Amino acid sequence: MSPAERTHLEKAKPMTEDLAGANPRGLHFIAELANTVQDDAEVNAAALQALLERHGGPLFALTEADARRLREATARLTGILAMHDEDRAAEAINALLDEHPARPRLVRLPGRPWSLHNRAPQGADPVHWLLSTTALALGLWLSERGRCAWGQCAAPDCDRYFIDTGRRTPQRYCTPRCATRVRVASHRAQRGR
Repeated sequence: MSPAERTHLEKAKPMTEDLAGANPRGLHFIAELANTVQDDAEVNAAALQALLERHGGPLFALTEADARRLREATARLTGILAMHDEDRAAEAINALLDEHPARPRLVRLPGRPWSLHNRAPQGADPVHWLLSTTALALGLWLSERGRCAWGQCAAPDCDRYFIDTGRRTPQRYCTPRCATRVRVASHRAQRGR
């Protein structure tokens, strides 16, 4: 395993679905994918396959060619995750849905309520599945929240993507740790004046 892969695996935390809303619609998969590709522009098929499996994605047998295409497709997703204007985000999501129509189905997993999932047809192309699934998820999240409830960390030395699960103030930082670092630095700078 390369140092980049090891670093990626150390940073990546398994994200399980949480009925209380901490992992809405599996959107943390999108943020983790964006961060994984950002951390390692050459992330391989095995690491991407593991990421899909952690999030309950379809069992594709990804090749290195698939991995390259998935990395390229992820660039479109990170473009949306970096958007703050909901009209532009809606246009970008609609463009993805036009190019990669979703096949949503209500699914009831054991012990869980009904939820909307994108079904990957037999022999589906991983890129089509990725773009249709994520466009559907982001579109539903945008319509539910009425704003771009995602973003890129505002901390000066961090560029991680996140999904905003808060209900009140829009989230600006990927973790409470980044928010605290910025707040402490600001406080120290004010005291130093």
